[in-house]
Amino acid sequence: MTRVVVTGAAGFIGSNIIKGLNARGIDDVIAVDDMTQGDKFRNLADLKISDYVDADDFYSAFAGGHFGQVEAVFHEGACSDTMESDGKFMMGNNYTLSWNLFQACQKRGARLLYASSAATYGGSDTFREDPAFELPLNVYGYSKLLFDQRMRRECGAQFERTKAGRTQQVVGFRYFNVYGPREQHKGRMASVAFHQFHQFKAEGKVKLFGEYGGYVPGGQLRDFVFIDDVVAVNLWFFDNPAQCGIFNLGSGRAQPFNDVASSVVNTLRAAQGESALSLDAMVQQGLLEYIGFPDALRGKYQCFTQADLSALRATGCNHSFVDVQTGVGKYVEWLSKA
Repeated sequence: MTRVVVTGAAGFIGSNIIKGLNARGIDDVIAVDDMTQGDKFRNLADLKISDYVDADDFYSAFAGGHFGQVEAVFHEGACSDTMESDGKFMMGNNYTLSWNLFQACQKRGARLLYASSAATYGGSDTFREDPAFELPLNVYGYSKLLFDQRMRRECGAQFERTKAGRTQQVVGFRYFNVYGPREQHKGRMASVAFHQFHQFKAEGKVKLFGEYGGYVPGGQLRDFVFIDDVVAVNLWFFDNPAQCGIFNLGSGRAQPFNDVASSVVNTLRAAQGESALSLDAMVQQGLLEYIGFPDALRGKYQCFTQADLSALRATGCNHSFVDVQTGVGKYVEWLSKA
């Protein structure tokens, strides 16, 4: 029986990975998390796991071989609050803990598939897995970048996607703007689609930032990637253990915030038997409102992100990513039933 570990198991991406594993019949899953925020249990309640271990207890026990033979560790546990300013806390959680886990995986013969972040690019306008374009703007982005750099150093030739060097797979995924079910516990760090859904239900309209950075109101572009696609790519690498490296995990398609808002509004309208509206009609009817760009974000805001998927495609991973209209539509339907 295949045994895997998922850290951050009660979180957004971790719980969805467990759901994807369960769909394959894999339920010998050791779920690792910090359940101080108790309502995160909801993300595990409908899943099949073999054990739950508190994060404070797991890492040393795993290094000591307490859990027997583990095929792979999906390491999704991290502090993902990009506004967190406590650098000591951030580096301890996102770098040191991950480094210790890597060493334990090497010792125990377990593969490591871990969460990096597009925040490693920060102020860059090119989103390719190359040190020349890695310019983090905050300690969160730096903590993720430093671990990526350490993996490049440690894994050597194998991390250049050859079979030389180490025998255990190590893969880092630079997640872009992920959205979808099971993110309700994230509060202000939840996706744009999540907040717009609840805003529209509460106020009857969606608010977007106005003109900024040379972009029309609501026209700033991001690479929004649906959680089901993120899980599919994680599991593709799980199925292909010879593939190693650091890879962007976005849709490869930049779309404006206007697309997210119109998808939210039109999906909710369709549920009420109402016809779809154009963006202009939404603005005219007061269903979409543009607000002044906050002074606090000027000079600190990314107006454009788009994952370069060349390295991912070079592995043979040809997964087809859904667009915002499709993914947000599915997500809003899920939220409406939740």
